[in-house]
Amino acid sequence: MDYAISVLVGLAGAAVVILTAMSAAMTFVVPRGTPLLITRLVFVTVRAGFRLRLRGVHDYRRRDRTMAVFAPTTLLALPLVWVILVLVGFTAIYHVIGERTWRGAFLESGSSMFMLGFRFPPNLPAGLVEMTEAGFGLSLIALLIAYLPTIYTTYSRRELLVTALETEAGTPPWAVTLLVRLARIEGMPLLDTYWRDWTHWFNDIEETHSTTPMLVFFRSPAPERSWVNAAGTILDSAALVSSTLESHRHHQARAELCLRAGYLALRRIGDYFVMPYDPDPRPDDPISVRREEFDAACARLVDAGAKLRDDRDQAWRDFVGWRVTYEPLLLRFASLCIAPYAPWSGDRPIEFHRLPVSRRRARSMLHGPRRHHEWSEPDSATRTDAPPPLP
Repeated sequence: MDYAISVLVGLAGAAVVILTAMSAAMTFVVPRGTPLLITRLVFVTVRAGFRLRLRGVHDYRRRDRTMAVFAPTTLLALPLVWVILVLVGFTAIYHVIGERTWRGAFLESGSSMFMLGFRFPPNLPAGLVEMTEAGFGLSLIALLIAYLPTIYTTYSRRELLVTALETEAGTPPWAVTLLVRLARIEGMPLLDTYWRDWTHWFNDIEETHSTTPMLVFFRSPAPERSWVNAAGTILDSAALVSSTLESHRHHQARAELCLRAGYLALRRIGDYFVMPYDPDPRPDDPISVRREEFDAACARLVDAGAKLRDDRDQAWRDFVGWRVTYEPLLLRFASLCIAPYAPWSGDRPIEFHRLPVSRRRARSMLHGPRRHHEWSEPDSATRTDAPPPLP
């Protein structure tokens, strides 16, 4: 009986080591955001701690300062958890192959993992296991060293256009501010290059943020900036140009391609977080932007000298038809990332913060009822009282 229990303990230890190695490899090496139990569990646990810390905090800047360290903390917690699991797994293996006490097995495992060398293997099988564990330790350290520069290079590339948007769309950014400023300086032809740059940006974040989902939670250096609000500003700008402004079909085509790149990027990233959305929304589905807000935006564009389509009702229907493709995900990301105030995006988030731990739970959430039009009003705990910016 004792022998059978020892074998089961050894097999359990080996399983822990194998699962941990797979988690590290899938997170660091495989170019795909694969939801693994260990990674998700660490992520959800750390996030729960940060949400507990934010309870009762109603000042947005304090919340922003707190959440600014969430992503780096989780990133550093992952290797620590992997090291602990490998240490525990090999402790069970050493206990089976020769070490009579758990204390001795633990010291043997620690000596091998951290290559301290204060324990000598009692036999050949133990020596082989020690070399294997030492290889695991070196591999985890090497992966982390190689991974961090990649993370921050990608982050810097994303923030370059987010920072530049402040010059063009104000703080907080807004699509109407962007288009009014361009109309006043007769800069509408510049939008062609604009759509190309932001189409490339959406393609880039689709690849990087779905491969490395932790990038979603890396906040901008300035508390009033966010990649979520930047995405919303560009998508709303492209939707207004495609639906409301009078322009050549060539310019509209560029805007529509940018729109498609944008909502596809949000969908691919949202798939990792199991965000519900309708893959084939109807053009007449309700949106959070009211008709009165749309008409007020049109009035500001006319005052700035922009030429709008004569049929305002059709323009509104076309705008709604575009916005339903990206709004459900955009507003959920605004909630998930605690985005700052921004008109038409960060000021009306759809609550989304409970993330699934297991794949089974993820599938049930994904295929459950989709209520993607339930937006919420801004609250004092997450927003500032700043009004929409004037151009």
